[in-house]
Amino acid sequence: MDQDSECARFVDAHWATLVQRVKMVMPIVDELRSGRMLEWEPYCKIRAADTNQEKMRELYEVLHSGGDKVKSAFYSQLVKQEPYLFRALGFTEYHTNSEKTQSSEISSVILKYKKQICSEYQYVTEYNSLPGEYVLLSERFTQPLILQRHRDQKEREEEICSSGESFQQVLNSRNSHKSSYFSSLFNPGDHRISPSAIILQGNSGNGKTLTVQKIMLDWASGDLYKERFDIVFHLKCKEINCIYGKKSLVEILSYSCSLTSDEISQILQQSPEKLLFIIDGFDELRLTQDVYHMSPNTDPLQKAPPEVTLCALLRGRILPESFLLVTTRSTATDTLGKLLKGPQRFTEIMGFSEMGVEEYFKKFFQDEELFRKAYDCVRANETLITACSIPVICWIICTTFKERFKDGADVTSGLETTTSIYVDFVSTLLEYHCQGLSQSVPSLLRSLSQLAERGMLKKQVLFDEESVNETVINPAGSPFLCKFLFKRKIRQETMFSFMHLSFQEFFTALYYVLLEEEESQKKARDLLFMDSSGCSPHAYPPRFGAVVQFAYGLLNKDVSRTLRKKHGLVVHSNTQASLKEWILKELRTDYPFGDRTLFWLHCLYELHEEDFVKEAMEAWKKINPSDTILRRTDCWALLYCSQCCQSMNELYITDSALKCETLSMILPALPRFWNLTFRLVDLSDSFLAELMCTLVRGRTLSSLCLGPDAHNNDCWSCSIYSLNLSVSEEICSIRIGTTWNEDPAASDILFSLTFPRSDLINIDWTKLTQILHQRDSDAFMYFLCSFCKLTKMKMKIGCLTKMWSFWTLQIVQNCPSLTELKVDADFLQEEVIKVLQRSYTRPACILGVHGFICNKQSKKCTNSNNWHQRCNQRVTIYVNSQGFSMENERTPLFWD
Repeated sequence: MDQDSECARFVDAHWATLVQRVKMVMPIVDELRSGRMLEWEPYCKIRAADTNQEKMRELYEVLHSGGDKVKSAFYSQLVKQEPYLFRALGFTEYHTNSEKTQSSEISSVILKYKKQICSEYQYVTEYNSLPGEYVLLSERFTQPLILQRHRDQKEREEEICSSGESFQQVLNSRNSHKSSYFSSLFNPGDHRISPSAIILQGNSGNGKTLTVQKIMLDWASGDLYKERFDIVFHLKCKEINCIYGKKSLVEILSYSCSLTSDEISQILQQSPEKLLFIIDGFDELRLTQDVYHMSPNTDPLQKAPPEVTLCALLRGRILPESFLLVTTRSTATDTLGKLLKGPQRFTEIMGFSEMGVEEYFKKFFQDEELFRKAYDCVRANETLITACSIPVICWIICTTFKERFKDGADVTSGLETTTSIYVDFVSTLLEYHCQGLSQSVPSLLRSLSQLAERGMLKKQVLFDEESVNETVINPAGSPFLCKFLFKRKIRQETMFSFMHLSFQEFFTALYYVLLEEEESQKKARDLLFMDSSGCSPHAYPPRFGAVVQFAYGLLNKDVSRTLRKKHGLVVHSNTQASLKEWILKELRTDYPFGDRTLFWLHCLYELHEEDFVKEAMEAWKKINPSDTILRRTDCWALLYCSQCCQSMNELYITDSALKCETLSMILPALPRFWNLTFRLVDLSDSFLAELMCTLVRGRTLSSLCLGPDAHNNDCWSCSIYSLNLSVSEEICSIRIGTTWNEDPAASDILFSLTFPRSDLINIDWTKLTQILHQRDSDAFMYFLCSFCKLTKMKMKIGCLTKMWSFWTLQIVQNCPSLTELKVDADFLQEEVIKVLQRSYTRPACILGVHGFICNKQSKKCTNSNNWHQRCNQRVTIYVNSQGFSMENERTPLFWD
């Protein structure tokens, strides 16, 4: 013991010399700490700058002359008082036996700690998990988009207001600037300065906590920060709020991990510059005035209120060499920035890109077919694919789909209404992301709704701090608002927004349906009839169309029940009645088309009440979404609304770039319509067969008109270019247009067939399209003869050739039920007349032929392009059981 004391005195005697050296090299060490110098530079720079090598040599000689015990005592004191300088001065290779043993013990402790982290952090307990249920983190975590910069007001407004494809373009443009992965968070920046503290900002539900869990797991697994950090501690502010009394940092850390206080103390002393503290949820930390007024806390063992101790760590008072990563909502970023030591780096979780959403869905379902069904549904919904940038909404939607898949429900009908998804999101944030509210939930939601409505009327998505404080109590505590700091010349300005414009629209709708009856009706009228330039009852969709659709969604019985039971909000019955009455009045007194039709379909879909939808659809005489391109979501709305009824009058879709893929989505509902008209940009033989088989199985269809889109039909591959079907109680008539390329003279041909309705269901449409595709006239004749009760037939052709004249005569002879066959041709070749002159028909069957013949004695016209020349005469020919007759028709003075 005396010998140890002597060694200590010996070191103290020479300590002044070391202090002198410290003062000389400290500026260089400061450069090292701030990140302005690479780690291998300090020792070289110190040696080069040393003008008094003799004093340093003397110090070494003193240490060596004292023996091992003196050196051990000196190194121990140097490590304790200035460990960073200890390594910077080049003393890194010397360790006493006791230090080596201690280092080995700490390594063993850290290894045990890593194993515990791997075990605990590899799984996730979800919001709806039952006791003992969990999923692997690898099945949920998807890398979010993380930015390393602030955005200006224009960029923020662009992000808030864009949706669907334009929103993804905005995200992609942000991704091209300073986006980060976890491994690069602490890398040197533009000025080669490495940050000591990272602010990781993100909105509620954006995945901050899951990101922290992933970082912890990757570090413990050796996949992240392996060389940079010996140990990473994870502190949750929500848990720190529950710690009472005065606690040291060591004690707080012992609450959050499996290590003992002694083990933690040893680790903190060994390599503080190799420590990373991850502090999750700073916005949830309950800060008191003690944080600002208590004396500085500089020792990891010094006790203070937990929030004071934590803030001392944040400020760098405790373990200044350590590194920090702090997550927070935007509402607390400015407070954190003032507390946090430097140099700082600001980063923000933007949520998922479209690729991130797709990856999340793949991981969630672990099944290619289920993933594809669910993801395609969401991608088609512009509002939901935008909202899916928020990871919690991704989880809500995937969970909803998973339940429906489990129940065997049709996925297209299984997509919940957009309103119900938003209500679930609000409920999730209120339950899990909204601790310590300073007001009741009903009061909070009403104040947010009032703020949202005011912004909508003013075309405002960013709100100044004063107006927000007038409406919302403690806006920083609301999980639905985002807070931004913008530079305004020499000052900063604080502004708030909702997470996205769609959430502002949702809260605006909530505001209207929660009003008292009289005020609600007046507000609703103003809302529905207001367009971008003022009030116009003819503007569709209305300027606030999304708000109106959300309002109808909030009237849904299940949604309103959730609002009442979980959040104490009551949608007045009179408000429901007035909105329903208004939509019925609109449908009964007008014939909406295009965007107006789609708008009302979406309102009814959001309402999602079968009895009322049935009443509304039956009041709708003609559903005409023409002149606007149909999206998948439009088809889902039309499908749902149509399936609520037994029968409807008419569906008319033209000039809408309608595709087979789109039409197939509403295929199950088509047999419920009496009259159908479609103009498609593409049609295949297989889809035509599927369409006709679906339609003829029902008993509702009265008429069908199917043809190519007038503006775009380049993808039309069907052997039939037009199809008209007319059905009465007894008789059915079909007109088929096809192209007979094998006979250029004939070109396009129209066949009209009349037969009993009972035969309609027996038509083999697949076989028919195959025959027409092969242009096999004999097979087509036999197909027609298979109609045992074909009564009438009409053929319109460009040029009636000898071949087609023989063909028509064979039809007459081989169809015993046929009583009339008419041929309307632009031109009749001379050989046709000769054939018909020698022909007879069966009794009770007449063949009538109309067309032009050439009267020239020589060089007669031979094709349909010559029919209008003066040498041509229009004639009518009849062939019956008695023989042939021909009549000349009057030639017009002027050709059309």
